[in-house]
Amino acid sequence: MKKYIDHLILIIGVVFMMGPVVVAFMTSTHDAAEIHMQGLMTTWGGHFAETYDEVLFEKGGFTGQVTGLAMLKNSFILGIGFAVGKIVLSMLAAYGIVYFRFRMGVVFFWMIFTTLLLPLEVRILPSYMVMSKLHLIDTYSGLIVPLLASATGTFYFRQFFKSVPDELLEAARIDGAGPFKFFIDILVPLSRNMVAAIFVIMFVYGWNQYLWPMLMTTDESFFTLVRGIKQILLVWVGSQIPDYNQAFALAVLAMLPPILVVIIFQSWFIKGLTESDK
Repeated sequence: MKKYIDHLILIIGVVFMMGPVVVAFMTSTHDAAEIHMQGLMTTWGGHFAETYDEVLFEKGGFTGQVTGLAMLKNSFILGIGFAVGKIVLSMLAAYGIVYFRFRMGVVFFWMIFTTLLLPLEVRILPSYMVMSKLHLIDTYSGLIVPLLASATGTFYFRQFFKSVPDELLEAARIDGAGPFKFFIDILVPLSRNMVAAIFVIMFVYGWNQYLWPMLMTTDESFFTLVRGIKQILLVWVGSQIPDYNQAFALAVLAMLPPILVVIIFQSWFIKGLTESDK
């Protein structure tokens, strides 16, 4: 009996989480006028191909040149660049803190860790001023580089590296492996599950960025999908009725890549955050 109750609770949770997504998708297949009159829909509307073709390929915006597909590409560049950059910097920082014995190493780690108390909103103006002086506004570098430092990633990799047996380090020294070879040939392969876990977290976080892309991009060709949803909704307006179906379609498209990343890396994500035996 307990087994059936557990499954019932899980099913209710799935319905609760997926319900709004299904409603948004179904609503996006209806005509804008129909949505305006009847509200949210739970049935198929028959305008799926037409709506999503307009959202992905029809040029719009203030310049008349931006498309949903271009914004989707920009979001992928931001999400992947954000995740990969954070992983590389975090691994190198954690490697230096754990394996290089230097004075104030613990102090430096806690200085890095305390940056978690400083959210993006606190440092956004100084970061913007630096990017502006470096002429990196409306560039991919300006979108990605200022956000790469990660106390969270450094903390996770530090804890992981500290759990690696010292015998591996001693064996590497006996075999004549230097610091770089030990890092590349031993630590990186051992860290694949942790890398996957951090990649999922950072990709989703980078993909959902709104405030920073809004501040750093004035050229519509650099708009991300999350950044452009509101912009497109503002300019893709009929004489009286907003294009609700296109707005819902954009929201659905914005949810798909993070969901796919979580599904693909699900097993590695769980292993990376839970396993302790190396």
